[in-house]
Amino acid sequence: MISSKYDWNKLEKTPSESFLVLAKKENLGETAAKILFERGIDNQEKLAAFLSADLSQLHDPYLFHDMDKAVVRIRQAIENNESILIYGDYDADGMTSASIMKEALEMLGAENQVYLPNRFTDGYGPNLSIYKYFIEQEGVSLIVTVDNGVAGHEAIHYAQENGVDVIVTDHHSLPTELPDAYAIIHPEHPKNSYPFPYLAGCGVAFKVATALLEGVPNELLDLVAIGTIADMVSLTDENRILVKYGLKMLAQTERIGLQELMTVADIDPVELDEETVGFKIAPMLNALGRLGDPNPAIELLTGFDGEKAQTTALMIKENNKERKQIVQTIYDEAIGMVDLTKPVQVLAKEGWHPGVLGIVSGRILESINQPVIVLNIDNGMAKGSARSIEAVNIFEALDEHRQIFEAFGGHAGAAGMTLPVENLEELSDILCDYIADKQIDRSSKNSLTIDEDLYLPDLSFETIKSLERLAPFGMDNKKPVFRISHFKVLQSRSMGQNGAHLKMKIAQEGAEFDLVAFSQGHLAQEFAQAHNLELAVTLAVNVWNGNTSLQLMLTDARVEGIQLIDIRAKNAHFPDNVPVLAEGLDSQTVVIDDIPEDPERLKELFAHQDFQAIYFKNRIKNAYYLTGYGTREQFTKLYKTIYQFPEFDVRHKLTELADYLKIPDLLLVKMIQIFDELDFVTIDDGVMTVNKDAQKHEITESSIYQKLVELVKYQELMALGTPKEIYDWLMED
Repeated sequence: MISSKYDWNKLEKTPSESFLVLAKKENLGETAAKILFERGIDNQEKLAAFLSADLSQLHDPYLFHDMDKAVVRIRQAIENNESILIYGDYDADGMTSASIMKEALEMLGAENQVYLPNRFTDGYGPNLSIYKYFIEQEGVSLIVTVDNGVAGHEAIHYAQENGVDVIVTDHHSLPTELPDAYAIIHPEHPKNSYPFPYLAGCGVAFKVATALLEGVPNELLDLVAIGTIADMVSLTDENRILVKYGLKMLAQTERIGLQELMTVADIDPVELDEETVGFKIAPMLNALGRLGDPNPAIELLTGFDGEKAQTTALMIKENNKERKQIVQTIYDEAIGMVDLTKPVQVLAKEGWHPGVLGIVSGRILESINQPVIVLNIDNGMAKGSARSIEAVNIFEALDEHRQIFEAFGGHAGAAGMTLPVENLEELSDILCDYIADKQIDRSSKNSLTIDEDLYLPDLSFETIKSLERLAPFGMDNKKPVFRISHFKVLQSRSMGQNGAHLKMKIAQEGAEFDLVAFSQGHLAQEFAQAHNLELAVTLAVNVWNGNTSLQLMLTDARVEGIQLIDIRAKNAHFPDNVPVLAEGLDSQTVVIDDIPEDPERLKELFAHQDFQAIYFKNRIKNAYYLTGYGTREQFTKLYKTIYQFPEFDVRHKLTELADYLKIPDLLLVKMIQIFDELDFVTIDDGVMTVNKDAQKHEITESSIYQKLVELVKYQELMALGTPKEIYDWLMED
């Protein structure tokens, strides 16, 4: 069944004529201009700033609280040849943040080393034992955190108490009480005058590097682009500028490790954009930290050894492949544990890899549109991640119940937690009660903003070129989504490994375009047959075998009214997990499989049901619609034949008689039953005798014949009628 994942919201803000004139002067098409206007870029000043997005618009790094203090202390450490530790994080943002800080310090001649914590042994943020090791064994006298630190009270306090200054550079949510670090560089520091609060960890590290180097270090922008896109922060204002120029740097990067990574990932630098980073480069880097030690990423991002870079890139590729396999295995197991009678799913099992549970939670949420918590059980403790729909603030729901957790943190849409196994049932009850108490509509979905309606004949490369001026796309500057209605599906087929994906060709007023839908291959026949289908799509350019074409990428789909899907063809896909129509069935989707011989029985099964989708398999056991109900010639020939025999053994000679008359066995039995009913013959113990003195009757007088005629018409409808004709018949009183 085609089921929309989102609630669609169409933007209806209409730009003024004066704004459209301004946009035209900037060589923007009307569609792009409307989208910008709807997103708040609604005057000349805002339009000019958005379209230029120049490095000169970057904010002064000294607007950060403690920036001057941090710069002085780092320079002092460099002058005194102090040993500096850069302490990062195990994700792509943490990796790039550490690499940025490392290279900036090296440009100034600093002696430094980098450590990225292992998520399984060190945990997130400052780790006391790691701090102790570097202070006591490595002689570190200054620690600079990147992409972490504001929650590291214990470790930072230890360092400061032992004469080691800690400079925190971070962007995560500020706790009520800040650690007693030497300096804290944070875009949301309460004493800040910094105008943009949404920098990623790498963005904060870059601002420190800018202050230290007394200018914008363009050569670090490729790293900033990777970390900013990977961390899914707001791609507006300063982040948009950093990513815009960072992508240009990345496309021509001289970093050997990134070149090797793009090679093993089959990435063409010429076609590189924010989606390439978000869906290929960032997941590969993140795979290191999800499965084990993240530190090889630093050598990959900053090293000069080509052979080592190639080895590391290949290892990262294998890690990412392994990560995908682990995710799929856990997903398959977890989805089988889902209980849809509950409004929230708490799924826990021993042996699930803790590094990928957030990904699994997100995938299950997308499948069932419910809050999902997936946890690994180990030594009596359950540890994992939660993902939630917009309607349920998972952090708010659980924050008041911290007593059941050993560790808990997160925000409205996601959370991480550790708790005793015996508290899992209570965790589920808490969330179920929260949803009930708040009277949250369980059918509510996350929202999808539709920017514009798309008329296919108007679509051209100029449309794409104009929209590219709005890039890079990401959080708060989403790739435009278009609605397509009133079109024809010319082709719909599955593609890719195991038919996982869907490719369609759709047409409107003579304009034809290909459409690709990831993970929708199983719905190929549904899309081929759907009426009143609407698509939400983004636009893309497809380059294949030297040919360039426009392509539509499916974001969501919905169907107005009930879906009627014909699966009567031999090669038609029988949908998985869809129940067969039966008495007492409670389901919104159903397969009509074997057809009862009594039409009223089928109507009874169908009555008082509120289906959203019906699949018509319509298998017919005794196919009278193929034999018909007997012609006058067939009845005459039968009577003349049996009239020649004083007695005829129907039980043993029926097949021979059918072959002789060239009448199918199935119909022949009915014809003999009709003769018996009209008293033309007598049947006793399988032996048929012709009643030569029988009164004359018309065949149509037989009730058996009359029912057979109705049965043939019913079966013809079930076998040959359109799904709409069958549905209308079923709905008749």
